[in-house]
Amino acid sequence: MQAYRLLTGEDDSAFCHKVTEALAKGWRLHGSPVYAHDPASGRMRCAQAVVKDVPGVEYNPQQKLGAL
Repeated sequence: MQAYRLLTGEDDSAFCHKVTEALAKGWRLHGSPVYAHDPASGRMRCAQAVVKDVPGVEYNPQQKLGAL
């Protein structure tokens, strides 16, 4: 199975750590990051898609993807 996650958050070091942690756990970047201004908070928000091959696992909608 190939798993997909979209990591999101404010454009800060916590978001960078979230992406770095995913990479350390075997996830790979999928595409480019996306940035958008959140007018309600006045801050920039970002998103990065990541994918991971998980051999021997079948898709289950109850699966916690962060635990893979």
